[in-house]
Parts: sequence; structure tokens; C-alpha cells
Amino acid sequence: MTSIGGASTGMVDWNLAVATATRLVRPGPEVSSDEARAVVAELRRHAKASEEHVRGFTRLGTEEGHDTPVLVVDRPGWIRANVAGFREILRPLLDKMQERRGDTPGGSVMSAVGGKVTGVELGMLLSFLASRVLGQYETFAPATRELPSGANGGGRLLLVAPNIVHVERELDVDPHDFRLWVCLHEETHRTQFTAVPWLRDHLGGEIQAFLEETDVDPMTVLERVREAAQSLAGGRPEAEEDDGGRSLVEIVQTPAQREILGRLTAVMSLLEGHADFVMDGVGPAVVPSVGEIREKFQQRRAKGASRLDLALRKLLGLDAKLRQYRDGERFVRAVVDEVGMDGFNRVWTSPNTLPTKSEIAKPADWVARVHRRAE
Repeated sequence: MTSIGGASTGMVDWNLAVATATRLVRPGPEVSSDEARAVVAELRRHAKASEEHVRGFTRLGTEEGHDTPVLVVDRPGWIRANVAGFREILRPLLDKMQERRGDTPGGSVMSAVGGKVTGVELGMLLSFLASRVLGQYETFAPATRELPSGANGGGRLLLVAPNIVHVERELDVDPHDFRLWVCLHEETHRTQFTAVPWLRDHLGGEIQAFLEETDVDPMTVLERVREAAQSLAGGRPEAEEDDGGRSLVEIVQTPAQREILGRLTAVMSLLEGHADFVMDGVGPAVVPSVGEIREKFQQRRAKGASRLDLALRKLLGLDAKLRQYRDGERFVRAVVDEVGMDGFNRVWTSPNTLPTKSEIAKPADWVARVHRRAE
């Protein structure tokens, strides 16, 4: 197994996370070697074709195309890529926590033990997600020998071939249409970040501000997570339940983090909704069975695969992600209907023209604020 960025000591044993996730992840669907090669080749073709489709529909991007690579990966490849991404994003927070723990008696021993425990827990989480993600644009991906990324800190687009094959079989839809449909969604994300140069740094700044507000005392963090887990498991008396059904991710936030989370939620709703809008807008012209695919995929999104799947979606906040797709798509559609695609594209002018969380729910407020000010 390839080491993820060097040593694995510290607050998280990253190599153990990769090993655990790779060991626990479900095997993909059965395909022959010839079929696997054909799927990979087709996904690469569709990803390339999607560039022109998305650029033409959104009026974003340039003829020069992207400098970010498209990587068709299996489930272990997705795991390695995401562990590398987590390590990059969480590095400042974990360094502070490591420094704080090192000042306590027995801190180094606690770090070694805690890092392995956290590595196993992260691996278990990733093993669950690795069989469900169809594609992903990695915005903050560090380049590795196995997983290159774009120049100047750019990201990379991952297409998880076994998961795409699994879902197209489960839905019983045309596989060629479904593969192009998925590529259109993911290519939209790549276009968003490559056509809007400030977006990556803005999103990264918000994430780092969020992490800087996190309690760096490891015992405090552990206690808050434990309380959150007890709340979600029904371990607190009913009279104390004031969390409104929020996920584990939301419950552990400080007031300052909740403000940042509101802004991040608005941005993610915009990005996800825009991708769904583009996918549906381009789809009828290039994906003959788009109507059937959309209907079946929406049903699959809504119901989940099992009781365990539903429980984990709630715990991890994945239900919130489903709301982001719906709310964001309604926002984009309403704005485009009101002011056209060029009018909508003012959203990409600067961080000040991004919609707020309340504007996502009330698109007319965004139109009034941005277009009235511009006029």
C-alpha cells in the first residue's frame, strides 16, 4: 500500500485509514476485463465530450479547456484520493490539536493510540461512502504519483467506474446514456472551479475559518462529539432535545461556526443545484433516455438503499446534501427564468454576488439585490 503523504503518526493514522477502508469496502459488480476496459474508455470519452456540452450551455469556460485531469478510478482509488484530500484540508487543525496534546503528560502515547483509533473510524466511514459516490470533483486535491492533479494547485475529476456500473444496472437504464449523464453533472463542477478562478480560494478560506473556530483541546472535541452521538442515538432525555434533528456535523458547531456553515451551505447548494440544472438542460439533446434516468435516479436518491443507509445518511448529514440538490436547483431555475443565463452568471462575479442561505430559498431576493445594485 502506498503511504499517504509520508509518516502516519499524529492525531490520525492516515495509512491505517486507507488500509481499513480498502479492507472493508464492498467489492464492485462483476465485470469481465474487456468490459472493464470498455467502461473506462467510454467514461473518458464522455468526460471529454461533456466539456463542450457544459461550456456551451452555461457560457462558462474557454476554448482552451481545463488543466485538471479526469481520473477513472475504482473504489480503493477513490479512498486513497479522499484520504489525501482530508489530510490536506485538516492539516492546520490537526497540527494545533497535536501541539496541544503534546503539552500534556503522556500526550505522545495518547496521540499514537488516538491516531490509530481515529484512523480505523475514518476508514470505516470511507468504506461506506466508497461504494456510493459516482463522481467527484476534488477541489483541494494534492498531487501524488498515482493521482495527479491540475497545475497551480488545481483539482481533479474522479469518476468511480464500479459504482457507475452498479447503479446503471440497479436502475435498469441504458448504460451509455447513464454514463454520459453522470459525466455532465461532474463536468459542471469542474467547469465551475476552472472558469471562476476566485471560487477555490474563497471556499478554502471559508473551510479554514470554520476549522480555526474548532476547539483545539482534544478532550473538549471528544466530549462534544460524544454528546452529539448520544443525542442522535436518543440517549438524552426528551426534554433536553433541542437539536432539531440536526446531523452530527451540525451539532458540534460553535455559534461562529454555524454562521460560516450557513455560508458554506449556500455555496454548496448553488454548486450542486447548478450541476443538476445543467445536467437536465443539456440532457435532452444528448441523452435520449434522460427522462427515465432522472425519474429512477431521483427515486433512488430519496429512499436510500436500506435502514442502515438511511441512519448513516442522517448521522453524516447526507440528507442535508439531498436538500442542497433540490433547493439549489430551484434557485438556479428561478433565476435563469427571471434574468436568463447571462443574468444568472453574475453569481460568479465575486464572493459578494454569491447567494446567501436565505436567498437560496428566495431567489427573487438575490435577483433584486444583485441586479438592482448593478443597474
